Amino acid sequence: MKLLFKLQSLKLLWTLKPPNRTFHGHPRLLSSDVHSQYESIRQGKQEIPKYFNFASDVLDKWSEIEKAGKRPSNPAFWWINGKGEEVKWSFEELGFLSRKVANVLTKDCGLQKGDRLILVLPRIPEWWLVKVACMRAGIVVIPGTSQLSAKDILYRLQASKATCLITTDKLAPAVDSVASQCQLLKTKLMVSKSSREGWLNFTELYQKQSADHDCIKTRIEDPMIIFFTSGTTGSPKMTQHSQGSLGFRPLLSERYWLDLTPSDMIWNTADTGWILTSVASFFDPWVFGSCIFIHHLPQTESAVILNTLCRFPIDALVGAPTLFRMLVQNDLSKYKFMSLKYCTSGGEPLNPEVMEQWKSQTGLDIHEVYGQTETGIICCGFKGMKIKPGSMGKAAPLYDVQIVDKNANILPPGQQGEIAVRSKPIRPLGFFSEYLDNPKKTAESERGDFYVTGDRGTMDEDGYFQFIGRDDDIIISSGYRIGPFEVESALIEHPAVVETAVVSSPDPLRGEVTMLNRGGEAIFFSSPGPLCGENYCDVYFALVLKYLSIH
Repeated sequence: MKLLFKLQSLKLLWTLKPPNRTFHGHPRLLSSDVHSQYESIRQGKQEIPKYFNFASDVLDKWSEIEKAGKRPSNPAFWWINGKGEEVKWSFEELGFLSRKVANVLTKDCGLQKGDRLILVLPRIPEWWLVKVACMRAGIVVIPGTSQLSAKDILYRLQASKATCLITTDKLAPAVDSVASQCQLLKTKLMVSKSSREGWLNFTELYQKQSADHDCIKTRIEDPMIIFFTSGTTGSPKMTQHSQGSLGFRPLLSERYWLDLTPSDMIWNTADTGWILTSVASFFDPWVFGSCIFIHHLPQTESAVILNTLCRFPIDALVGAPTLFRMLVQNDLSKYKFMSLKYCTSGGEPLNPEVMEQWKSQTGLDIHEVYGQTETGIICCGFKGMKIKPGSMGKAAPLYDVQIVDKNANILPPGQQGEIAVRSKPIRPLGFFSEYLDNPKKTAESERGDFYVTGDRGTMDEDGYFQFIGRDDDIIISSGYRIGPFEVESALIEHPAVVETAVVSSPDPLRGEVTMLNRGGEAIFFSSPGPLCGENYCDVYFALVLKYLSIH
């Protein structure tokens, strides 16, 4: 891995300095801010551009600002693995490296604009390089968590018609076990120091490639990313986002939920397969020229996270409620955070008592955000906003959020209904394009003039929203949305299982855990570890096997 980060013609330029809080008052820096350059569009004085590419229009612009000495001398990306290895990139280095990877994808792998690539990597620097490289080449990237099983990979390859897959040597055997059933899969790239038959070695190709690459011209509505998201029934749906919905959206918004500056550093602990990582560890921070901090975190451990916050100048922390539930179980008075000033929780509701414990021990509030794969952030607690325990804040900029009934009528404050976002007559820029190859589900997501989330909630007189629960059978555990149908389908494969029903049960750490009803007997199954992955079907299958062997 170390070879990957040795530049052929650039020396490492950055030595991290303490955040320079005088940045806000520096007019020369403010005038060069990439976000500020789109102020006329935000004011409605100028139309949204027809063409946009996040790599060339945001990242490369920050590289130019950096070279001109108009950005604080902080890295754009800082990665550690907890074992002494670390990587720091400036925006210039990020551009240099990602152009090399773009050449690997287009020249060595033969990928073209519009081709689809499945990216299944843990929190390692290559994940960020490949995503930027895909944008430069116009390749549609499909992130997935490293916990995907062979069955999960097979479904994603066949459904997406992806022609290329990038993963580690850990998942390569699972890919090989199903590759023969995926006729469109032409290229397999492995991020590893070792070699494997039938696979190209990412690092070796990367080292040999040139950094001369011209970013492709993309329209703002061109597809950029596809996420797989669980539903109540059937297999996960392909949720497609465009250059505009994820890349341009934070430029059109005010600073809202993150409100970062080029002097800030943000750490988001979510898995790379989540849209939250694309939002909080990619698009939104880099729009503001901030540093993205990443810890490899092969396992989520309270001590590791708390010590990291003490050792590194991290200004903002983003994590699932499970993370904060874990952290407050420690004596936080023993830890002195170096720079932490802003904490955000999302993925599921956070218990008010956890917010109170965190506040009493650290002096910091936890701002809740609410969103979906289809929409990004819908509601959020802004910096400086009064926090109401149990509330997920107010509607995010660009969105008209309402509580509606089954006929899409807006309900008055205090009345429970479905959380919805106005989508007509103008569809918000941050919305997904469609459920790919599923026009029926795409149409069903709208009711009247609204996109309906499937979540129930209320809004008070001050415009604060509160999450009540799902309007369907989706189970939210550790921030993961689990479709009961998928788990039931995995369980029924066992010959001893004749019929099964999977529901949720409250859990103090994960929010909810799944519960199997076996002849009137409630059997609780929980994943190994506080933050389960997307292979929950196989986890439960294994647990059922163990249970049946005992009983």
